[in-house]
This record gives sequence, structure tokens and C-alpha cells, in this order.
Amino acid sequence: MRSIQARYTIITTMLLLVILALVGTSIDMAIRYRIQEDGFGNAERVASQWSALVRIGNIPDPIPATAPVDLVQLVNAHGVVINSSRQATGLPPISTSRPPADDRFQQLTEGSIMVMAIRVSPAADSPVVYAGLEEPAILHEHHLEYFIAAGVLILLALAAWMTWCVVGRTLRPVAAIRARMSEITVSDLSLRVPIPSGEDEIALLARTANQTLARLEEAVEQQRRFASTASHELRTPIAGLRVQLEEALLYPDDVDPRDTIRTALTASGRLEAIVNDLLQLARLRAADPAPKELIDLGALVTEEAAQGTGMPVRVQVNARVTVRGSRIQLIRVVNNLLSNARRHADSRVEVSVGFADGKAVVSVVDDGAGIAPADRERVFERFTRLDDGRLRDSGGSGLGLAISRDIAHAHQGTLLIEDSPRGARFVLRLPLEDAQPLGTDPEDRHAGVRKAALPPGRASGKEPAREEAARKEKTSRDEGDREEDPGAEGSVSSTGHRRR
Repeated sequence: MRSIQARYTIITTMLLLVILALVGTSIDMAIRYRIQEDGFGNAERVASQWSALVRIGNIPDPIPATAPVDLVQLVNAHGVVINSSRQATGLPPISTSRPPADDRFQQLTEGSIMVMAIRVSPAADSPVVYAGLEEPAILHEHHLEYFIAAGVLILLALAAWMTWCVVGRTLRPVAAIRARMSEITVSDLSLRVPIPSGEDEIALLARTANQTLARLEEAVEQQRRFASTASHELRTPIAGLRVQLEEALLYPDDVDPRDTIRTALTASGRLEAIVNDLLQLARLRAADPAPKELIDLGALVTEEAAQGTGMPVRVQVNARVTVRGSRIQLIRVVNNLLSNARRHADSRVEVSVGFADGKAVVSVVDDGAGIAPADRERVFERFTRLDDGRLRDSGGSGLGLAISRDIAHAHQGTLLIEDSPRGARFVLRLPLEDAQPLGTDPEDRHAGVRKAALPPGRASGKEPAREEAARKEKTSRDEGDREEDPGAEGSVSSTGHRRR
């Protein structure tokens, strides 16, 4: 049966039927036993009275009797009635059973009459006194059973009706939720299911459903905006490439083929950067986390700061900080932040690594124009490019900072822009696995490398140039979408002061 309401009503009714049947049977037996016990008790009292009078030979004729025990007979050993009450006059013996000599008292039921038989003496020719009364009609006509059965049926009907109503009322919000859910489509996710009053399971289910719908609506809206912006960003270099190629075909004498090829390569490079970053975003948002390992964050930042070209970077490692995460992804974040800072710095870039409040903290600061507070969240949106960033680097994919924040979130961390006296200050915070202030470990004699200013293009000093090149090549292959030019990470279309 598909209906929960009907199923629960039937189950409840059947269970209650078994219980009421047991209770009704118990009540029937208790009432019957009580009535019979009272009847036999009265009959025994009357029979004992007249048995005593028979023994002393002082019994009247006829025997006086009153209700309810109005049938009294004195029967001799031959089964002949020798005396009786007025109501029993002319009747045959009430019973033909005679109590044995060793058990003078005997309860008998003759038809609808409850009889108490008492043998006057143990002698063989002793008469027997019978005292009886009519069994109540509620017993011998089964009125009691009919009454109990009627009560059971009434209670069953009432219980079934109440169960039906209560379950129906309980499931009414579910029906309303189902009806509203059937109205929700991908094209319109703004509808919400009605929330019943109270804090029961159905109310919690409705609230959870609405929260899920809200997240789904937000995700779908983000995907729509992302698809629209991505198509626009892809269309621009494709259109430029098409124009250049068509111009080369239409005017072969007026167009330099080398310039056309160079422009086409530039456009294809931008397209490749966008596609690679889109793939990286898709992987970050998939439910397949990268393998985690213990990483010395200070060493990683120091090594990556030494690899770039352009503005010098000064790295200061304030503690030996260890985090757990994906080395490739964290390298991507550090490179994005460093290349972004190098593009917008006027004279220097400073990076510090430490810990605070149980978090590993990486701070990247440049001395450029800075980012307006109103744009500090907008620069992390996909394909967002402020005016200054568009002027300094027109070939980026516009996804670098968005990817960096997604990686931070995938590591249960944060990436924010915080106040700085000059320029922009990007702060990456990650869950801290272990930390130790510098100077407490013998290996800290090498820490000066981390604190020194690193000129552009200089190797970290920890591995030969050949091994460094091999490592970078492997990192590029494993990541699959890492750009050759770190500066391509941070640009996007929009308006503002600078960035990305």
C-alpha cells in the first residue's frame, strides 16, 4: 500500500485490535468469575444454613427462601425431594450429583442454574441440601461478551479515525512541500517550500530543503554568470584572431605574415591560459581532493620567491611553519600572489611567513597603488580585471586570484586583502600543523637564506640549476594548467583601480 496514512492506520488498528482482544477477554473472565463467585457464595450460605437445621431436625416445610437464592431442595439418598422451597415445589431434583462423603461441599452448574450442594453427613444414606439461583442473563445469554465486543469495535473505529486524522495532519506539510517542489524548475529556483510551525522533523526537513534550494540557486546563478563571462572572454581573443587571419587572406600583399603569426600566437596563448585556468577551477570545485602532505611553508615560499623574474622579493620567515596540503596547489597560490605583487609594485615586494591564533600566515605586500576597499572582494571574482591590471597586463586569464582563493578554501583556509600603509597586502591563512620559533632548532643556521632579499631570477641555493629546472618542468606537467608566464594569472575584465 503506497499511502503512509493508510498504512499507519491499518497497522495501528491491527495492533490495537490484538491489545483490546486480550484486554476484553481478561475483563470478561474477571466479571464472569466475580459474578459466579458471588452467586456460589450466596448459595453456599443458604445451603449451609438449612443443612445445619436438617441435622437437628428443625427444618420447616416448605423451606422459606428469598431471592436471589430461591431454589432450595432437600433430597434423600434415593434422589427423592423430601422438602423444598415454594419456588422449587413440584420440580425434579435440581441436580442428580451427590457430593462424596469426604467432600461434603460441591459447586455445580445445571443449565443456567448455579447450585451449591451440601451433604448433611458422611453417612451413606445422608440427604443432600441443594441451594440454587438463576445465573444472570448477562452470563448465560452472553450479553457480557456482546457488550465487550461492541466496546472493542467502538474503540477500534475511534482509534482508526483518530490515527487517520493525526497522521493526515502530520503529513499535510509533506504534501505541501511535495506540491511546491514539483513547481520548482531549473529555470526558476526562487520558490521555497512552506515551513510548518514547530521544531519537529518535518519543519527541520523543510528548512534544510530551503537552505539546499538557496545554495542550488546561488550555484546555478554563479554558473550562468560564469558561462556568460567565460564566453565573452573567449570570444574576444577568438574574434581578434579571426580578424587578423581574414585580413592576412584578403590583403596578402599588405600584411606581414610574421606579424600575423606573432599576433595569432599571442591570442592562442591567452586562449590556452583561460582554458587551463577553467580546468583548474573545475578540478578545485570537484569532490576529488588532492593528496595531502606535510609542507614547510617557509621553505616553499622562499624557493618560489627565488624563481620569478622582475621586481625583487624580500622574504622573511619568522618561524618554522608546517601545514598539511597539496604542494602543487600551494605553489600555485604563492606564485599567483608573487606575480600579482611584482606586476603592481613600484620598487619592492615583501613576503613574511609566520603563525598566529593557530593559523599559518603568509603575507605578500607590494608598494604599488593599492586596491580600493570597495574592490577588495571583487578582485577575487572570476574574470574581474581592474583598470590598472588591464593596463599592466592585457594577456592574463583573469582567474589567478579566483583560483588562489578556491585553493585556500580547499585547504580550510582564507585569502583576504587587508589594510596596508602603502600598496596591497594579500594575507593567506591556513590551518597550522606545527610551528616553532626560529632559533630553537640547529637547522635555523640556514634561516638567513630565507630572510635575505632575493634578486630576480636567483635560485634558492638549495638545489642546482638543473634540478631546479627539472622540478619546475615536473610541477608544470603535474598541474596540467600552470601558465608559463606567472603574470598571466591575475587579470580580468571589469573596472576599478588596478589588479589582477
